Amino acid sequence: MMGSMDWNGFVGPIVALGFLGSVACGDAGAPAEDDGGDDEVSPTQTSTDEDTDTDAGEDTDTDTGEDPGVETHPVNHSFGTYALDPFEEVSPCVQWTLDNEAAVYAQAVTLSNEGYFHHSNWFVVPEDVFEGPDGYFDCEARGFTEIAATLLGTVLTAQSTQSFTETQRTQDGAVIKIPAGHKVIGATHMLNVGPAPIETELFMGLEFIHPKDVTAILGPFRLTYFDLDIPAQSEARFTARCGEFGQEYEDAMGIPPDHKLHYVLPHFHYLGNYFQLSFTGGNLEQPQVYEHSGFNGDANGLTFDPPIDLSDITGLDFTCGYDNWRDVPVGWGIGDQEMCVMLGLAESEGLTDISVHEGTVAVGEQDGIIQFEGPCSTIVSAPNPAQGPPTQAERDGPLYLPEGGDAELPAVPECVDHDPNAAPAIEPTLDNVATVIFEQSCAFNACHGQSNPAAGLDLISPGLHGRLLDHEVLGDPGASLVEPGDPDNSWLYQRVAECEPQSGEGVSVTHMPLNAPILLSDPSVALLREWIAAGAMP
Repeated sequence: MMGSMDWNGFVGPIVALGFLGSVACGDAGAPAEDDGGDDEVSPTQTSTDEDTDTDAGEDTDTDTGEDPGVETHPVNHSFGTYALDPFEEVSPCVQWTLDNEAAVYAQAVTLSNEGYFHHSNWFVVPEDVFEGPDGYFDCEARGFTEIAATLLGTVLTAQSTQSFTETQRTQDGAVIKIPAGHKVIGATHMLNVGPAPIETELFMGLEFIHPKDVTAILGPFRLTYFDLDIPAQSEARFTARCGEFGQEYEDAMGIPPDHKLHYVLPHFHYLGNYFQLSFTGGNLEQPQVYEHSGFNGDANGLTFDPPIDLSDITGLDFTCGYDNWRDVPVGWGIGDQEMCVMLGLAESEGLTDISVHEGTVAVGEQDGIIQFEGPCSTIVSAPNPAQGPPTQAERDGPLYLPEGGDAELPAVPECVDHDPNAAPAIEPTLDNVATVIFEQSCAFNACHGQSNPAAGLDLISPGLHGRLLDHEVLGDPGASLVEPGDPDNSWLYQRVAECEPQSGEGVSVTHMPLNAPILLSDPSVALLREWIAAGAMP
């Protein structure tokens, strides 16, 4: 089904978590690679990026650190600090005016932050739209919408869910064009679920190349499954069947599909645990080009080098999977709801948006996972005229770079042990511990929820107090998960208070939440410590 262009909600905001990293869940009860035993406070097997080779060539992760073949010229920028009150959730926009007198061509885009940025979407637009000073601003006050930004300019990048540092680097010569007199605007989503105020800072780095080295201008290729209704206490997968895409694209553009797919980045929230993308027809030897299982706080974008040639494909399928451990159904939305979106960057004559809005039906069950399918709506539009290739004068002339760019991109923060002298910001009760720590940071992606909890430790459902006192610690036999009055001898406290906790036998294990580069905030850990020290009362 064809329709008018609507890019609203492009890779929308996510549910927030109570820590500065993220948790990865795998098979509950399986040993962690560096633990040598079963984990207790988080899942015990990390999620994986499964890079699938196709006839198009070998896939390359975006964060390999390898230098591109063409010479790049970095320009970095700090958007400044942003203060968040306890438990504050905000979605401000933020702007960087490059003051570029000529077009520039970005081979790579790096986003880096100091935490609390759970997701962000980025666009390039003319300087005279959404007018106002650089820095953070209220999106609605300037009339900013993501659909308008996309149609007036183009998509620049998106942040993987909760990643600290992430580089979107495409094949040599394949670039995002920033025309003369354009600026960068990001739509961000931040949340402080802790009981203390914080400050955080956001950075962007752009790596420009000379116009003579440009071989392709990339545009967005978006997939979205809006019609989500995830049953309570169930695993489910939703597959979009888009078998008519090839014909619909040809009807709109007058040519068969001509896409060369350079980059993909899936997006879902805390219940999401699976994404796959596959194509039919064309010259592909393997129809599935991307598959991702589980969730982590790493950069999950994938660059194809060389790009995947989708010429003459007839259709495509994409799937999002979820483990809804909650006792209520979950639909599409922000907060505690879910999303299913994929940002792609492609070289093609037409911009492509494919979505499922209605008509989803259950089609069966496989390996205990309920299977749903829905029909696709396809929208195709010509790119903005400003997104043309470099002129011959640009290719023959000297390299132009915008002025400024004196910021230094920060590294991922180093883990520091909890300060035992820190005080909790709220009363140390079990209810507060459950709300601030367990619900926000431990049940994420069903790790320690009530449906198949990791290592058998359910930190959500009724009867929590008894389970905390009686749970058998598999990673350190003989240890108490919670020893009332003695936090230092409570395995739960050790795992969240130390960067490299050790079992009673001196074996180093991972801190929790798993995959978070740093610990929970000192006031949050102090909340758990003081509750245990006071006797771990119900």
